[in-house]
Amino acid sequence: MLSKKKFSVGVIGAGIQGVCISLCLIKKGFKVTLLDRSEPGNSASYGNAGHFSPYASVPINRPDILVDVPAMLLSSNGPLALKWNYVPKMIPWIIKFIKNCTNKKMKHTAKYMHQILDLALPAYDELFEEIDISNLVEKKGIMYFWNNQNLKSRELEINLRKELGVEQKLLNKHEIHDLEPNIRQVYDAGVFYPSARHARNPKKILEKLFELFIQKGGIFEKQNVEEIKYENEKPQIKTNKKIFSFDKAVIACGAFSKQLTDQMNEKIPLDTERGYHVHFKGYEHLLQRPVVFQNRGFGITPMEQGLRVVGTVEFGGLKNPLNKRRIKNLVRNAKYLFPDLPEHEDEWLGFRPTLPDYLPVIGPSKKYKNILYAFGHHHLGWTLGAITGKIISKIINEENTNLDLNPYISTRF
Repeated sequence: MLSKKKFSVGVIGAGIQGVCISLCLIKKGFKVTLLDRSEPGNSASYGNAGHFSPYASVPINRPDILVDVPAMLLSSNGPLALKWNYVPKMIPWIIKFIKNCTNKKMKHTAKYMHQILDLALPAYDELFEEIDISNLVEKKGIMYFWNNQNLKSRELEINLRKELGVEQKLLNKHEIHDLEPNIRQVYDAGVFYPSARHARNPKKILEKLFELFIQKGGIFEKQNVEEIKYENEKPQIKTNKKIFSFDKAVIACGAFSKQLTDQMNEKIPLDTERGYHVHFKGYEHLLQRPVVFQNRGFGITPMEQGLRVVGTVEFGGLKNPLNKRRIKNLVRNAKYLFPDLPEHEDEWLGFRPTLPDYLPVIGPSKKYKNILYAFGHHHLGWTLGAITGKIISKIINEENTNLDLNPYISTRF
């Protein structure tokens, strides 16, 4: 019988999930092949806000969001948009999302996001021990702020995080100004998460983790995965070039994962939140840490590339082109806080894989015991990369994770 330590594992997707999973597996002695049509870190793992957000347990699916949605859609500065040609495809997802917008479901999601978020930074620290992240990770916390119009929604989040034991510090106007004196004073209150961190360049960090994977004997195949089959209890992965046979396979290709799970007739309601970013190069000195302006639903992170302005949620699938209006919205919002910013650069669109209950899918396939899933991390993919890698590698290595993994299984739908 083949020793489990000699198993071959194919990992589909070279974003932060796939790279962390591959690295954790190879450290346990497995033979690992990572597959992606692009070089590692060219999708959402490149363009995200760069936040390591252990506090972010409160989901979007909350009782008050349904009241807020119409105003968000109508506001030119709002954080939410729909591509109307995609609405018919979104209807089943939207119905499931609405069913999850109860107080009970919100608390369920918050509890089980907190379970893995609480372990997220220690899991990264384990991986970072073996790479040089000098000047790439800042431990200066993350600050959110708002004006009094937004107070009721913020109280719900603050109280729920308090119940979960999340470290947070409420801020008044003067304290916000003391932390970030360059922001235009449009705020009334805020909250500071001291344990949060941020990446100065997410792609560089991912590339260093990938290089470590290769150094440890990992294999990378730059090929487009077209089909996944299951023969003699072994996953068969067909690419544009060849067919691979593995003892086990992990689907970790973010928003594109549904194309593969649909082939296996597993109707997982994964959809896509389209997120945007722009850079203001040479202006990163204006901020010490990431900030999020809750009223308008966008954030700004100081990075090597400049001030990275991120935000907006657009439901529009994977095929619609970049929406220039969402870019203009980001620029307008950034200049609302920093009126002297110059012209922006680097317009970017990426895809966040999102499930209607705002929990990821982590664990075995419903029908195929040697295929595992790791996708649906929505806004927290970057934060949860290392802990997801650790969980998946322990499942494959038949170790106890000491976690309740039932809330993340695909069969919950």
